Amino acid sequence: MSSHFVDAVERSIMLMRDNLGEQLTVDDMARAAMFSKFHYTRVFQRVTGVSPGRFLSALRLQRAKSLLLSTSMNVADISVHVGYNSVGTFSSRFTRSVGLPPTEYRRRGGVLRSITAAEPDDVTAGAGGVVSGVVSACSSAALEVVFLGLFKSRIPEGRPVSCTTLAGPGRFTLDKVPEGTWYLLCHGLGPGFGADGGTRREATALFGCHGPFRIGAEQTLDVVVRLGPARLCDPPMLLALPDVRTVAPVRRSRWGGAGVGRAA
Repeated sequence: MSSHFVDAVERSIMLMRDNLGEQLTVDDMARAAMFSKFHYTRVFQRVTGVSPGRFLSALRLQRAKSLLLSTSMNVADISVHVGYNSVGTFSSRFTRSVGLPPTEYRRRGGVLRSITAAEPDDVTAGAGGVVSGVVSACSSAALEVVFLGLFKSRIPEGRPVSCTTLAGPGRFTLDKVPEGTWYLLCHGLGPGFGADGGTRREATALFGCHGPFRIGAEQTLDVVVRLGPARLCDPPMLLALPDVRTVAPVRRSRWGGAGVGRAA
C-alpha cells in the first residue's frame, strides 16, 4: 500500500482519536484524509481491513477500557465521554467485544485468567481444518505469553473460533477450525501484563496478523506470523488479554473442556 494512502488514513485516525466523544461523520474523516468520501472509504478499508465506522467504534471501546483502569469515573460518565448516548448500548457492546462487563473489567484489572474459544455448531469431532505455523519476534523482545486467535474480523473482539497461548514465540497448531474466512491475530505479552492488578505502562505488547484467508474442512494451512509494535492504522485489541501470571506456563487452550490449540 502506498505511503500516501497510509498517511492519509493515519490523519483521519488521529482525528478520530482526538474526538472520540463527538459524532464524527465519514465526511469529517474524509476531509482529514483529503479524499472524497467514497475514495476515502475504499482506501481506509484496504489499509486497515475494516470500515471507518467500525474502526472508530473500536477506538471508543479501547478508550473506555483505558478509562476504566486509570480513572474512578463511573460507567455512565465513561460511556458519554467516548461518544455513547445510551449507557445500556455502551455496556452491551463493551461486554460483547471485550468479554467482560465494564464493572467486571475494572474489578479484574483489565485481564482474564484465560481465554476460551467459542463453541461453533458446525464442527464435529475430528472435523474442521488445521492452521499451524510459527510465531516469531525480534530477539530483544521479552515475551512471557503469546496469544493466538482466529477471528471473523480484523478487529480482535469477542471470543475467537479457535485459540491458543504459547509460553513465548514458537510453533503452534490450531485444530478443529470451522470452515470459513478468518484472520489469525497474535499478541505477544511481556512481564507487565496483569502485575499488581493491572497493566504497567512499560509492559511489552507486540502484534501480528495473517489474513484474511479461507480454510475448508480437513484442510491444513501453514503460516508464519512476525510480531512487532502495533501501527497507528492497526485496529485495537478489544478482547481482554490474559494475565501473564496465570497463563505463562499454559501450552494448550480450552474449548468446551477440550483442547483446540497447542504448541507444536
